[in-house]
Amino acid sequence: MNKIIKIIFFGIFFCFSTQASSKETITYAHLIDPSLEGLLYAIKKKIVTSDTVNVEAKALAIPALIQSTPTKRFDVIMNAVMAIPLAKKRGLDLIVLSTALRAGSTREGGSVWVKTDSPYKSMKDLKGKTIGNYALRATGTTWIRIALWKAHGMNVSYKGGDMNWVQLPAPTLLGALETGRVDAATLIHSQAYAASKSGKYRTIAETSKDIYKLFGVDTVSAVNVSYPDKLKARPEAFKEFNRMLKASVDYAVANPRKVGEEIGKTNKISPEFFKAWLTRFSFFPAVVSGNDVKSMETVWQNAKEMGIIKKYPAGNSVVWKHAIRE
Repeated sequence: MNKIIKIIFFGIFFCFSTQASSKETITYAHLIDPSLEGLLYAIKKKIVTSDTVNVEAKALAIPALIQSTPTKRFDVIMNAVMAIPLAKKRGLDLIVLSTALRAGSTREGGSVWVKTDSPYKSMKDLKGKTIGNYALRATGTTWIRIALWKAHGMNVSYKGGDMNWVQLPAPTLLGALETGRVDAATLIHSQAYAASKSGKYRTIAETSKDIYKLFGVDTVSAVNVSYPDKLKARPEAFKEFNRMLKASVDYAVANPRKVGEEIGKTNKISPEFFKAWLTRFSFFPAVVSGNDVKSMETVWQNAKEMGIIKKYPAGNSVVWKHAIRE
């Protein structure tokens, strides 16, 4: 009897081991950000699972994401929208699986902040002044410059423009504004949230709203991309990855307080900020909409006018045919 039990046990163990080992792995590199950990919470905690795919997610800083892109080290990588035409110029095709960062529903991201007691009432008052920024080459900054140029009439050139642009580490921007090191600043989402709660700062330009008024699209600054050869080799695995990612985002949206509290245990983030991030400052759709495609083309067209790029592809030509559409 004991021998029979052992045979049954090892048979069951073998079946489970074989099933687990037969799963394909999709590696995913994303930006280091507590909010993104919240969006991946359901995958990491096995709330969202798959019979065929394992997702291995790794958080990287922007320089590491940039360096990893041409190496194809990861199957899917979160990347800037501006990276697509720039990579294509170098012979590297990036294919969009989904939108990663889109303006939040209230479009509060991308604002230009000043101290409440400062004399500056409009962008025109900042001529000759210093504006702090987290990454001068970022797609988010390109969107801000487009809005300041076309909605506020500013010369946004980094050389000889109306303002002196200074790049500072993102966590130091609010302090730089407080101490007067800069006259205005474009803040990352967590600092914008802190600024709005403090009452010590105010906005003089809300560029995400400006972009929507100008072009009828919400800003899209980042997308999840892969490579033609990888997608061709394992299309079903990437379809399943897309499904899992969307399901994980849906779980976070449905349970913002629970997820916010959980990720807050290991990250400097409050449940209140996580909920605000999902609606006010940004959103991670994990799908591609027609307006997302239009948004990509809009930033590329204006970047071309600014001399940042010389040409760009049609938006739909870089979206995977099996992407989840909205």
